Amino acid sequence: MSKKNKAKTFENFRERNKKSGGYLLKKRIMEYGVSIARFILLFGMCFMILQPILNKISVSFMTESDLYNPIVISIPEHFTTENYRLAAELMNYKKGIVNSFVISLTIAILQIGVCTLVGYGFARFEFPLKKLWFACVILVILIPPQTISSSLHLHFKFFDILGLFKLLKGDTINLRGSVIPYYLLSAGCMGLKNGLYIYMIRQFFRNIPSDMEEAAYVDGCGTLKTFFLIMLPEAKPIITSCFLFSFVWQWTDGFYSRMFLGNTTLVSLSLSRIVDSLGAYIQRLTGVKTTISIAYSNCILATGTLMIILPLIILYLFAQRQFVESISSTGIKM
Repeated sequence: MSKKNKAKTFENFRERNKKSGGYLLKKRIMEYGVSIARFILLFGMCFMILQPILNKISVSFMTESDLYNPIVISIPEHFTTENYRLAAELMNYKKGIVNSFVISLTIAILQIGVCTLVGYGFARFEFPLKKLWFACVILVILIPPQTISSSLHLHFKFFDILGLFKLLKGDTINLRGSVIPYYLLSAGCMGLKNGLYIYMIRQFFRNIPSDMEEAAYVDGCGTLKTFFLIMLPEAKPIITSCFLFSFVWQWTDGFYSRMFLGNTTLVSLSLSRIVDSLGAYIQRLTGVKTTISIAYSNCILATGTLMIILPLIILYLFAQRQFVESISSTGIKM
């Protein structure tokens, strides 16, 4: 914009402001003030989220001497990738990431499959005690799984179906130490966060007009055909989001993994034991039991944390569009 146009615009604004008794200037100042306050708030929130991750990235490339150097704050003086090699060895990273990927993927697919059917049923059909069953779904969300940990432990340690195993084999079956309890809980909508997935999917299907289903019924489609051909493609965004939630929570889960899969190499379990593994590793090298410094332990722990969340960040980058779309459309109709 030329100086002449700027001057003309300013004169027009001054005349309009004079006619409004100064209201236009106050309104403009208020708009700029709100914009600046919004920017500061968003910047602060982003900084609070990113600052711990940036610190971990910085520490993961530092040598042990840099950790105690008061001059070194964020940029390493002696750049090294040895921490990543050591963390990968301590966590048995290659085997752990393969096991975690297979278990998390299969569990996520199973959870989303059954939760989609249940959520669609709650959104579209009327059946006896519907409100009571949905209240049970809400309780699954609200009640932490730790409150039923003893029951789960005993149930799967002495697993039986109506006494048939004890009748035929003379004893119950111990399912702990295998992935079978994971699959049984997920198939029964009692897996990790399944109540939340049912709720989200139900809310999404309630937002879809029923005219689409009625038109499909008129054309001769049955209930299942309408669900798979009409409704399921429409639910792609929310299914993607719930799949991401399920995969991520399963990937980082320590409660169910420790309860049922304590002997299986998983990245979440390996990370929780990485400091103890570091002590055993140093003792094996030196032959002497030594006390590991807190700073170096935190450095290896931060490195292992980054190695675990990196696959999740990559997964989110590929699915972020569907994720944001589903989150924005799920809560419209409550």
